[in-house]
Amino acid sequence: MKMENGRFILYGNALSESHSQKAIKWQNMFIKKFNYDPNERYTLSLEENPYLGPIFGLKNIVRSDKGEPISKENTVICSTIRMGFGHYRIAMAGASCAKAMGFTPYWLDLLAIPGITTDIINYCNTWYSKFSRISQRSKFFNKYVWESVTTGEPTLPGLSFLLNNWIVGWPWRFLKTNVKDCKMSELFRNLHQALPSDMPVLTAHMWNCMGAVAGGMTNVVDMMFDNWPMAFQLTEGAKHGVQSPSGYYGFRAMRGFDEHGKIMKPTPPDAIYYVGHHVDHELVENIEGDCEARLRRMHNHEPRRFMLTMGGAGAQRELFKAMIEHCIPLIKQDKVTLFVNLGDHKDNWTWLETELAGYKEMLHTHFTWEDTQAFADQIRVQAANGLHVFLHDNIFHAVYATNYLMRVVDVMITKPSELAFYPVPKIFNERVGGHEMWGAIRGAELGDGTVEVRTIPQTLQAIDLLTDASDLLAMYCDCIVKNKRIGVYDGAYKCVELATGKKFERK
Repeated sequence: MKMENGRFILYGNALSESHSQKAIKWQNMFIKKFNYDPNERYTLSLEENPYLGPIFGLKNIVRSDKGEPISKENTVICSTIRMGFGHYRIAMAGASCAKAMGFTPYWLDLLAIPGITTDIINYCNTWYSKFSRISQRSKFFNKYVWESVTTGEPTLPGLSFLLNNWIVGWPWRFLKTNVKDCKMSELFRNLHQALPSDMPVLTAHMWNCMGAVAGGMTNVVDMMFDNWPMAFQLTEGAKHGVQSPSGYYGFRAMRGFDEHGKIMKPTPPDAIYYVGHHVDHELVENIEGDCEARLRRMHNHEPRRFMLTMGGAGAQRELFKAMIEHCIPLIKQDKVTLFVNLGDHKDNWTWLETELAGYKEMLHTHFTWEDTQAFADQIRVQAANGLHVFLHDNIFHAVYATNYLMRVVDVMITKPSELAFYPVPKIFNERVGGHEMWGAIRGAELGDGTVEVRTIPQTLQAIDLLTDASDLLAMYCDCIVKNKRIGVYDGAYKCVELATGKKFERK
């Protein structure tokens, strides 16, 4: 990141001197706290990914000299971190499409590399997780603190002053947060200097992108998340793949990135690209057949298949409990089949098992990948009844189970996070953070999901509508097929293309 006259600059836009100094102090705090050594050398190699290796040919990059050597020939790095499931999901879409285009995907999770990356990200994740969990438990905190942090919109006068002066609370939308994160991520340079500088890299989080550019990598494509433009996602020196036209405009104009409303110099056109939604190859490739199967089940009056995705915070348990209790009589009437994916969160199963103690006759559990995969393959052509709970012992299968089941369900119920961009009919339940609001708007306007239903009664109404009627499901499936034809779901392919120069040719 360039600095002139004591002020950091992003694409010609200068940060104030005071905020620039605070960003330097932020970086120095990490240097001292974790004894950062600028001369540290990393030795990296490869090992097989035991979970997605059989599916994508995926190999993990590890900090070791005992594995297979890293090759830049016909390979693509998919760089991510675990922060919720969304950033893993984006990287999996990149890996899937890279594999489909003839490349071997390498998986780089900065939290799997011992050293400064793990130290810093775990420290930051502590604050993120704390804020996110409180926001799901306190409507006041969510409305007046978390919505402001995640959108940059003003809140109560005293709170606005506090958030904009406390560096941990700086709203994500503003240029100062970009510089703060960039200075922090510069400390990841040593790791990236151990990789070939011109190797294609897809990043699913800005810290991965910033660290790669700081380490001298020249072929970095950031697969941008969400649908609300925020300055902290930009990295000068990388290419950015944006999922929607509205997001593209916001980033191109750097709209609202100055906290005082100043009009900013735009992001250069060779740094930002509208690519479409980041979606796995196998999902995009089978859209027509999967939508046809949904309509066939509907016309045959088979139980409507709903899938709930539950995150690790567990703070939406009240909502989940209400939805499950609402569906149980519908399951008994063979009007609904319910799938609940708990990811890798065992605590949620401890809670849910107690809640379902009286319904063991309809409950089916799937706690291994082999069982989940076999069940999904079976119901692709056979009927499915009852209540099915999925839980896995690793994050790869936890995340990919939703993707795999997506093809055989009729409707997915999810908050409007990264799953908002996937080609399956969706009910959008209440968001967590204002940045997710525009994911629901995107899905609703494209016609592959409802508007955001922000209360339990609204959510239950949406379930009833999509259970009893045929018009909504038919409309969503029709829109999904049409969206595929115009490339709406081609974002991951195009990001691989930006990184490698190789175009994807659909058969």
